Amino acid sequence: MPTSFTALFDEKYVLLTTFRKSGVGVPTAVWAAADADTLFVITVATAGKVKRIRNNAEVTLQPCTMAGRIKGDAAPVAARAEIIDDPDGLAAGTAALEKKYGWQFRLAFRAERRRGAGASSRVILKITAA
Repeated sequence: MPTSFTALFDEKYVLLTTFRKSGVGVPTAVWAAADADTLFVITVATAGKVKRIRNNAEVTLQPCTMAGRIKGDAAPVAARAEIIDDPDGLAAGTAALEKKYGWQFRLAFRAERRRGAGASSRVILKITAA
């Protein structure tokens, strides 16, 4: 079954595949929230996926389970990711994620603050259809 970019907007988990310089894909299950025609993902600035996106903005997305198992026979959707670290971009992405995931999102980031990590250690991945 073909998957469209907008069909991913309602998925609880999305498999984000970023690519190493060698071309090998590295899949990661993430929360993703839509705003208009964009998906937002939040991650730590030092994550491997951020480094890979800096080198290659091309990514693929597929609906998945929390464990990263692709749902059904969903085909990968080609997309482009942009790293957003400015305060306005962080606020917009965080608001979209908090709206979609609610208490789960707030709980996850409360725990992060207790460990000493703060907003300065996060970036938003702004993902658009290729």
